[in-house]
Amino acid sequence: MRLKKLAAIGLAAIMAASTLTGCSGGDDSADGKKKIGVVQLVEHDALDSAYKGFKDGLEEAGYKDGDNIEIEYKNAQNEQSNCQTIAQQFVTDKCDLVLAIATPAAQAMANESKDIPILVTAVTDPADAKLVKSNEKPGTNVSGTSDLTPVAKQMNLLKELVPDAKKVAMLYCSAEANSKFQVDLAKKAAKKLGLDTVDATVSESSEIRQVVESLKGKVDAIYSPTDNMIAAGINTVSMVANEAKLPLIVGEEGMCQGGGLATYGINYYKLGKQTAAQAVKILKGEAEPKDMPIEYQENADLIINEDTAKELGITIPDNLKKEAKMVTTQKTAE
Repeated sequence: MRLKKLAAIGLAAIMAASTLTGCSGGDDSADGKKKIGVVQLVEHDALDSAYKGFKDGLEEAGYKDGDNIEIEYKNAQNEQSNCQTIAQQFVTDKCDLVLAIATPAAQAMANESKDIPILVTAVTDPADAKLVKSNEKPGTNVSGTSDLTPVAKQMNLLKELVPDAKKVAMLYCSAEANSKFQVDLAKKAAKKLGLDTVDATVSESSEIRQVVESLKGKVDAIYSPTDNMIAAGINTVSMVANEAKLPLIVGEEGMCQGGGLATYGINYYKLGKQTAAQAVKILKGEAEPKDMPIEYQENADLIINEDTAKELGITIPDNLKKEAKMVTTQKTAE
């Protein structure tokens, strides 16, 4: 009987301790702080910048982590099962708001809760991902910002930088709905430019090198959208592609800094700030996700990697040089 009593006391202590962590404690913590959960699919420049922009945007609006809000950040390390576990934790902890960064993280969170306000960012098309009823009027507990890039403009850029290209490989992760959506747009744009396309898909990061190596001699260039798996492995992608003299047009600036040749990309830091402005409205009780349209970024920047252009022997046209932000290759841990 004594052992049972001790066990009961121990369990109670553990449960009590668990309420002091994460987003626990109901609508507000005892000290009145709002609790915000953040689930990010994987670490890479674009998603990291979106999160930084979100935090900075909140702070500029008077919501500082540790003062009047508590932010519990979790990275799923590119594992869908981790996204689900984190989402379940945020529901159990009764967060006041959750930010989900990237489509798989957003889908996991939306599947776990129909009540907690969820903002998404770095999601290409929330409606296509079944997160909202429509991007104009979500009608659910989900809203946020899209990272849809000017795909057609990116394909035009490929044709301008590699005018003799005839066949282009579409490099992406087959499990990412956001990537498939962009690739479909890229194929339509390529067809208008007289380019043939071939799919080059991966299902896990260990396949990247082999898939890119298999393209040598079969295509004239590679296109990769804002794909999280490819972005996280961009050093490997660019190393193999550049050695094979295959120009790589990418979806965003971080991938370009990782060795991709060029992109018309959005600014993920600004996108995070844009999402923070939505969060402020929700936290103040001024709006609900169901009535908040998905927001987009209007301007895209031309980014060109001068190291890669030199390695590939590509001359950048003067008109693009005047417009472009020129970057150099920055190796990051993968």
